[in-house]
Amino acid sequence: MKSTAILPIARALPILVGAWIGMAFCLLGSHSVANDSSTQEPVLIFVNGKIVTVDKDFSVAEAMAIQGERIIAVGPQAEVHKLAAEAGPVQATVDLAGRMVLPGLIDTHVHPPGASVFEFDHPVPAMESVADVLAYIRQRASVLPEGQWIRIQQVFITRLRERRYPTRQELDEAAPRHPVVFRTGPDAVLNSLALQLCGITKDFEIRDGLPGKIERDPVTGEPTGVLRNCARFIKYQSPERSPGFEDRVNALRQLLAAYNEVGITSVVDRSVGEGSIELYQTLLNRGQLTCRVFLTYYVNAQGSWEGIEKGVQFVKSHPLNQYNPWLWLRGIKFFLDGGMLTGSAYMKEPWGVSQIYSIDDPEYRGVLFVEPEPLAKLVRYILENDLQPTAHCVGDGAVEALVNAYVKAANVISLREKRPCLSHANFMTPEAIRLMAEHGIVADMQPVWLFLDGQTLQEHFGQKRLRYFQPYRTLFDQGVTVAGGSDHMQKIGRYRAINSYDPFLGMWTAITRLPRGSDQPLHPEESLSRAEAIRLYTINGAYLTFEEKIKGSLEPGKLADFIVLDRDILTCPVDEIKDTKVLETWVGGKCVYRAQ
Repeated sequence: MKSTAILPIARALPILVGAWIGMAFCLLGSHSVANDSSTQEPVLIFVNGKIVTVDKDFSVAEAMAIQGERIIAVGPQAEVHKLAAEAGPVQATVDLAGRMVLPGLIDTHVHPPGASVFEFDHPVPAMESVADVLAYIRQRASVLPEGQWIRIQQVFITRLRERRYPTRQELDEAAPRHPVVFRTGPDAVLNSLALQLCGITKDFEIRDGLPGKIERDPVTGEPTGVLRNCARFIKYQSPERSPGFEDRVNALRQLLAAYNEVGITSVVDRSVGEGSIELYQTLLNRGQLTCRVFLTYYVNAQGSWEGIEKGVQFVKSHPLNQYNPWLWLRGIKFFLDGGMLTGSAYMKEPWGVSQIYSIDDPEYRGVLFVEPEPLAKLVRYILENDLQPTAHCVGDGAVEALVNAYVKAANVISLREKRPCLSHANFMTPEAIRLMAEHGIVADMQPVWLFLDGQTLQEHFGQKRLRYFQPYRTLFDQGVTVAGGSDHMQKIGRYRAINSYDPFLGMWTAITRLPRGSDQPLHPEESLSRAEAIRLYTINGAYLTFEEKIKGSLEPGKLADFIVLDRDILTCPVDEIKDTKVLETWVGGKCVYRAQ
């Protein structure tokens, strides 16, 4: 069938919407599973582009054809036109006008259900200093009745101008009649009223057998307000409005659309419970998913073995454990240590006395939540049930502990097929990397942490201890598959989110290794090339979720997940990469985002 005239990309989509009646073409939030055997579905051809396929040769093509939800041809324009005409009726040809096309980007570590409703009750301003934190607390105290809790979540001390926790006394001054908790992951600082309500006094002792530490004044023995891995003792009662189920569904849909705006077509939710699964299932049933989602179910590794077994069997028997390219429940996650942003990651060597992290014990190494023997039992059980284990592991001590547990399981299980994962893995060691390469252990990592927190880490640890901090070059060279992500946990918006889910900022960081506020790269010998940074957010992410044969690159037979950019990130000045804008995002042959 003769094709229509070539359409410039700026004009093509509105015309195609009218032309492809019945296919819900370019309708935000709609999708359908194409019948690949059909020869009646219209074909769409993209020409005059710089189509970066991210195949094994990282080849670049000038044309691509899609039919239904799949790519049917990629290559020279004449060849693509010929193959497209043989496949079915060519509905339209879109002129890319030299624009770069990439495979859809994959973020392998996000927390969308919580992030999407973080500001449901009220907007939360950016806080860049202790003064900003105290101003927000005063504002909340002025509108909340006395005695109601004020909570600040995930404003990390490494990102505050003063690089320290607010003190208990500062929190007291800002809100003397409200209990206040400044919480960063497993750690927190409380004001005096909050400590009192939680029963944390001079005589308080941790008696539940779980890791944790109450920081105390070395002279008086009184709690300073800093609690490490002791959030379980905080008796917080929220005064905020809670979103209903439909509110959560709509907010999640809005956030997935925001991901589409920056070119993200697939995500890995790194900590879901049954409630979050229901939200995603609802969007799937309504045909409103605009990102493909790989789900990782959270289990409490510090809980009972019966509880762990129950969680693993829940995932194994769940209908979503059967593969669906839109929504797949295949992973299990647990926490192994604390965080580098709070001073509780488990390190091989002591953290060192630190004003930044309020550490006064020279032997303190952070917190390890699971000892080696139960850890080995846990990961083996997950692997034996054909699920992919991963754990929050930040410090080099925790990274080695998890890698060793996986290697121990390798005595009876082929690890390479199961692709056991590390989440974060910021501080690594040559031995851990060697074992990862040998056994096919993978990792999801977040370059944005290097950008946001690298300067503070340099001040605390110095260059030597950061030699294998996010060592992307070494990982790539040794054949370890590592994928990029963000750990997005709060707010919607490319420049507002904590942490930023902007994959182009992540790519730029992996290439330059420049921390915010610094003019010197952090171990530039660990930098990636531009092509490798693209792989970090495309084919490597697909490999982490066992889907490299259907997505992650632009090749015939793969899903038509791709994006059109406003610049060529392989040749533009390097500092312009982080400012890249997405013109169009396509998922499964449907346009889910188009820049206005």
